[in-house]
Amino acid sequence: MKRFNTQGTEASTRSSQRRIRLFAIAAAVGLACLPAIVHGQTPASASSSGKTAAAGAPLTVLQKSVEAYLRHLYAFGPNVQLTISEPKNSEVPGLLETTVDLKDGENSQVAKFYLSKDGKYLVRGEVSDLSKDPLAETRSRIQLKDAPSLGDPKAPVTLVEFSDFQCPVCRSLHDVLRSMLPNYPQVRVVFKDFPIEVLHPWARTAALAGRCAYQQDPKAFWKVYDAIYDQQEVISAANAWTKMADFAAESGLNPDSFKACMAGPEAAAAVDASRANGQALEINSTPTVFVNGRRLVGADPHALEQYIQYELAQQKPANN
Repeated sequence: MKRFNTQGTEASTRSSQRRIRLFAIAAAVGLACLPAIVHGQTPASASSSGKTAAAGAPLTVLQKSVEAYLRHLYAFGPNVQLTISEPKNSEVPGLLETTVDLKDGENSQVAKFYLSKDGKYLVRGEVSDLSKDPLAETRSRIQLKDAPSLGDPKAPVTLVEFSDFQCPVCRSLHDVLRSMLPNYPQVRVVFKDFPIEVLHPWARTAALAGRCAYQQDPKAFWKVYDAIYDQQEVISAANAWTKMADFAAESGLNPDSFKACMAGPEAAAAVDASRANGQALEINSTPTVFVNGRRLVGADPHALEQYIQYELAQQKPANN
């Protein structure tokens, strides 16, 4: 999904991304046989490092057990740092919750896990309250203010795109949306920046360009948006600033104001705020799309259309 400048770097990062991806999809796993798994160590001595908890206190038995189990399950070597928070009571009676902060080089992820109080079972997943709308909380956490949007603000379907301008799959999503949206005037699109700079050296420059275009003329943002994705393959870290200035001029923007914006703090702060919003939503890959709060990762046109059609069907009055 991501491209690198050298084959060696690409192979290394693919390996770390694969480990993080496996970590992210862990399901119900048991800790009952942990001592045998870690070659006879007891849970109290199974920690593979001398780390302490985030608060500075020594690791508890449960924290050590979780770390040792995950290291064994995913073959995490000493270069992978795992920080396990001290388990606390969760919203579910009988279950504790803990967060696991994984760092593998420049890649990182934070995930929530649940533990049975006897330390026997570890569960990676979401706890759902069946009495509540499962998407309402997600919708409430997506910050739409001052974000570029296209379509009727009162549209029954809002599609929020967290994207990285240098990401090839994000370009695929752009192409999917360009062909699909004319068929769905009931859909409003909102763009959110999520540049992944460790992988894409000019993604932030492009994000700044989009933000500066939006600040000068909201309609011009979408012209710059199209231009960046349409010409993604000819943009590089060396020519990105020049290319962005060209796109701005072609979109009818004032070049001096645009350049001043690109170098100023306001656009940078807006990009940072958008990315922080994505991190709060636990986004760790691009593109990530929310259709009325329903998450979709990637550029699958069939899944995207299914989500849109489902939401539109909910708007129709039931037939008696």
